[in-house]
Amino acid sequence: MRLRREFLKCCAALLLVGLGLASRAQGQDVLYVGDGADNTIKSFDAATGAFLGASEGPAVSGLAGPRGIVIDGGELLVVNQNVGLPTPGEVLRYSAATGAFLGALIPATDPDAPFAPDGLVLGGGNLFVANLQRKENSGPPGRVNQYAASGLFLGAAKVKNNEHHPRGVIIGPDGLLYVSTRDLTTGLGGTVLRFSADGKAQVFIDDKGGFGQLNRPDGLVFGPDGRLYITSFRAAPGDTDSIRIYDAAGEFAGQFDLHDGVTQPRVFAQSLLFGPDGKLFVPINNTGEVRRYNSPTTGDYSVLIPAGGALVAPVYMTFGHTNPSTLEYDE
Repeated sequence: MRLRREFLKCCAALLLVGLGLASRAQGQDVLYVGDGADNTIKSFDAATGAFLGASEGPAVSGLAGPRGIVIDGGELLVVNQNVGLPTPGEVLRYSAATGAFLGALIPATDPDAPFAPDGLVLGGGNLFVANLQRKENSGPPGRVNQYAASGLFLGAAKVKNNEHHPRGVIIGPDGLLYVSTRDLTTGLGGTVLRFSADGKAQVFIDDKGGFGQLNRPDGLVFGPDGRLYITSFRAAPGDTDSIRIYDAAGEFAGQFDLHDGVTQPRVFAQSLLFGPDGKLFVPINNTGEVRRYNSPTTGDYSVLIPAGGALVAPVYMTFGHTNPSTLEYDE
């Protein structure tokens, strides 16, 4: 009987190792990160940064340019932008436990598939996808597409001005939809729109951009302090990529640079998330590291996943305990 118990314990341990992407023991969490270099979703121990495994690769799923990721039950919903391909983007499904490809929730062949999707969240049982633009290379601004849990297209929250091209999307503490947008005509500045309950867009943050200002915002998230944190790219050489912070009224409240100005080359990020212990996690897209900011106001950080490891070009991410609507972390 004792041998049988030990055998079953070993089998259980091997099963957990084999799953790779499965949740860790109680009290621990998993960080899932989309890697644009090899087009996979990779998982890491959220506390130690240890590499746990990767999803099935592009030969199986057709993943080309992973962007927004959320967990819906036991599934990872992943935006696939189909970068460099003459097809629209799509939303793909993976098993959060094994990384197995489960099919497309919104396939590229769907006439209502987003052309250039970026961020996504769940809200009220529906899926909201930020669609950067509706035509290749130019054309009208994008919109925020809304789909049912089945993938059925329900309509779109449209933006009026040509400079508003949606990138990141989030449900705020007030229950309203917040969308970061960029101007494709100048490449500078950025706007955060807040959609009222009737679907009308209101300008929450508007910045014309330039050195030391908000430029090409992408990922955005409300912190435990109620403030909004947004990724911002440099205006030109000599400027610095940063994380900008805004208060509940949309007023600028500070920023910290991703470049320390002394020892590092340029570093930039497309997304950010709050995670365990209230710390801010930022994947550095051009180095492959994931930083854990101990103080989001001073920029003091440690490295959770070092450069030169399993990640090459991290983009969007989610924790197992990340709320798929608000992107808040549930301890």
